[in-house]
Amino acid sequence: MYILGISCYFHDSAACLIKDGNVIAAVQEERFSRVKNDSTFPVNAVEYSLKEAGITINDVDYVVYYDKPLQTFERILLSYMTVAPIGLSSWVKVLPLWLKYKLFIQDEINKEINYEGEVLFTEHHESHAASAFYPSPFDEAAIITIDGVGEWATASYGYGKGSELTFLKELHYPDSVGLLYSAFTYFTGFKVNSGEYKMMGLAPYGKPRFKEIILKEIIDLKEDGSIRLNQAYFDFLGGGHMTNNKFAELFEGPKRQLDSKITQREMDIAASIQAVVEEIVLKMAKHVAQETKLKNLCIAGGVALNCVANGKILSSGIFENIWIQPAAGDAGGALGAALSVWYRFLGNTRTNPNGNDTQKGSYLGPSFSNDEVKEFLNSNSSKYHELPKADRSRIIAEQIANNKMVGYFSGRSEFGPRALGARSIIGDPRKLETQQTINNKIKLRESFRPLAPTVLEEKASEYFDIEKPSPYMLLVADTAKGKRLTQKDEDGISIQGRLNQNRSDVPAVTHVDYSARVQTINSNTNPGYYGIVKEFEKLTGCAVIVNTSFNIRGMPIVNTIEDAYDCFVRSELDVLVLEDCILYKEEQLSVTPKIDDIIGSKAKPKTIAKDNLKDVRKFGIGAFIIFGLLFSLGVYTGKAFPIYFFGFLTSLGVGFVLLPQKMFVVYKVWMKFAKFIGKNINFLILSFVYYFVVTPLALAKLVFGGRPLPTKPDKEIASYWKLRAESAQSKERFFKRF
Repeated sequence: MYILGISCYFHDSAACLIKDGNVIAAVQEERFSRVKNDSTFPVNAVEYSLKEAGITINDVDYVVYYDKPLQTFERILLSYMTVAPIGLSSWVKVLPLWLKYKLFIQDEINKEINYEGEVLFTEHHESHAASAFYPSPFDEAAIITIDGVGEWATASYGYGKGSELTFLKELHYPDSVGLLYSAFTYFTGFKVNSGEYKMMGLAPYGKPRFKEIILKEIIDLKEDGSIRLNQAYFDFLGGGHMTNNKFAELFEGPKRQLDSKITQREMDIAASIQAVVEEIVLKMAKHVAQETKLKNLCIAGGVALNCVANGKILSSGIFENIWIQPAAGDAGGALGAALSVWYRFLGNTRTNPNGNDTQKGSYLGPSFSNDEVKEFLNSNSSKYHELPKADRSRIIAEQIANNKMVGYFSGRSEFGPRALGARSIIGDPRKLETQQTINNKIKLRESFRPLAPTVLEEKASEYFDIEKPSPYMLLVADTAKGKRLTQKDEDGISIQGRLNQNRSDVPAVTHVDYSARVQTINSNTNPGYYGIVKEFEKLTGCAVIVNTSFNIRGMPIVNTIEDAYDCFVRSELDVLVLEDCILYKEEQLSVTPKIDDIIGSKAKPKTIAKDNLKDVRKFGIGAFIIFGLLFSLGVYTGKAFPIYFFGFLTSLGVGFVLLPQKMFVVYKVWMKFAKFIGKNINFLILSFVYYFVVTPLALAKLVFGGRPLPTKPDKEIASYWKLRAESAQSKERFFKRF
């Protein structure tokens, strides 16, 4: 039995296909579209998943969507009612998207992938919980999900046992750890939903001097980890900005502008909110451990990608073992939705995992054969060498040991935001310049961004303070004290000054606070990648290599042979490994373009697409029919103006049909004019609805019952957790969009 899970229309769209409970394929749409965090319908991801299984959409038994759209729409309406009459500019942008796509998910799925069956729906945090527990190595575990928001929930907890999930409590919007962290991401000058990693990497450069201000003014944090946001400092309810001027007053001035200089203030803000989030999740974990009395923990949701906080949970000893879904954000919702249907809706029995997860190393995306690689390279007249299987790992390890930066492309791509040795840039961790070269010359990103280590699982504790495997790079641990070479840096040292310090035996993967985002590797999960690290150890005595995602700034991780090759020739990578073929930069004829060309997208074709010409002809036929009838009416009445005016427009319609190439410019001008008129009409209609329907309802609600959503902390109550609705346990909800 095949089940297809889909997540889309918010961020990180993805598709996942399972067969009889086993994951066949899972991949984000961004890998195909080359649009970072692509939110559009994952038509390419679905197409790949079906192809990987060797089936068509007609062979799929169930399609499931990871969210309840009507519940989410209800939340959005109440959000605007909370802030009305402000919020119009956001309203006119948001509402058309809901009326066009998001309220009609089943119709969109039927249309986009030609699926004729009924679409099932899971709740958003149920998808997260299922993605965390069902692939985990535990038969029984507590579950925590934390993100921005899904329907009403922003966090939830419960437990899993065998095939069952039991939900206990949840936090409700607008009280959200994810939105809190994203607000500070926005304020420090990074993009929401993609810059959170940057702020986490920036935090060790600062001091948490704003922590008490955040806890006193911005949030009310209870002992059980539940929070309430003080909406006096935020603007996201009305969809405008994440923060407001009052927020800026607390943090010594306005938000940093994108790509402007990072100052000590931003470092301290990042350190402060990171410290607050760590305190929140530790309190949550402690509370959930007390409630469930379980020793294992599974985590998912976007906040679960905060590997520093994850490391704090593990090192605290609150739980003995933790497992984090590698695609913890919205992409993983596609996987969780499919698994939830298999186990919760269909009632199938889960096999005891016996301590092994079923995520398959998260290598769930596309792969390419050596023949496909050679065909591509030969068609581009590229110089390459075939790697003998017996010497493959040693040859690649030698390149790393010789301080070469290697683009590594092998096997199935990773599902989730982390490169795990299938689509990775790898290098020598013993040299600090490795970090600077990769950040400044290859990935073209901020110099403070840390690189991750891949370490042999059996040697991990020698290099890092970690006792448990970390296969998905979702735990941060300190560098072992025996590997450190310098004392912790003093105040007043610039970012570059701190980067230049020789911090440990593996400085390229040791952050300024002696931490590292660790990936452990064993011979079972990825023997090819493991072999490279093992050979590097034989050559150098170091069981660690640098591993960072194979991409450049602002672009998704490479997905195809062509993507990898383009990144190789457009950057300062020295070596490219494509399956069993190796390419050396000095042997290539291609000239590395300028940095502006690297960051810029591929040039758009100058020719007019055939589909566009078809649209011109269709438009011409419609114009000919409509204006032809009006012309005939003018002839019938004998009036000169309609005869000449509509006669001219009718002839234009003929021109669109017969000469679409030459009339394309006229067609574009016409469509832009029509769009302008339509947009302004829509604006007037939506403004009328907002001011004469939404706003009066909001004012009535304010007068007779208060604001629809909570906006201020309540010091009188002990907790903000809410009981999970009973409907979350029922099978019938899978058929409902609400």
